[in-house]
Amino acid sequence: MESWTQGRSTIDALLGSGRLERVPASRQAAEAELVRARVHVGSARQLAARDPEGAYTLAYDAARRALAAVLQNQGLRATSRGGHLVIYEALRAQLDPPLGSTLRPFNRMRARRNEVEYRSTEAPTVTSEEVDADLTKVEALIELAEKTVPEMPRY
Repeated sequence: MESWTQGRSTIDALLGSGRLERVPASRQAAEAELVRARVHVGSARQLAARDPEGAYTLAYDAARRALAAVLQNQGLRATSRGGHLVIYEALRAQLDPPLGSTLRPFNRMRARRNEVEYRSTEAPTVTSEEVDADLTKVEALIELAEKTVPEMPRY
C-alpha cells in the first residue's frame, strides 16, 4: 500500500498526546458503523417533526459514527481525552483539502449537539427545519465516509 503524507504529522501528534489511539484496523467494523449511521439518519427523519431535539442528537451521532468508521478502518480511534473533536481534527488533517467543505458542518453540529445535550440556557430550541437541513449535511458526510473507507491507508 502506498504511504501517505497529508495529515501524517497531525495523526502522529494526536497519538502522542493520547487523544487518538491505535486499534486493530477493521474494514468490517467500519462498514458496520456506516450501516448504523444510515439507520440513525432514517430514525432522525422519522422523529424530526415530533422530537426535533432527539432527532438532532441521532443525526449528529450518525455523522460521528460515519467519520469514526474512516478512522476505524485505518486502525485509529478517539480516546476519551480526544473526544468527538479529535475525530474531526484527524479527518480534516487528512482530507482537507479537498474535502473540507463537506467535513466542516460536523464541527458545527458537534458544538450544536453539545448545546442541546447540556441544556445551555442560551441555546435556541432545535427545530424540525434545522434537523432537516443538517440531515442533508449528515448524508453528505456518510457518503464521504463510504467513498473514503476503501481508499484511506492503514496507520
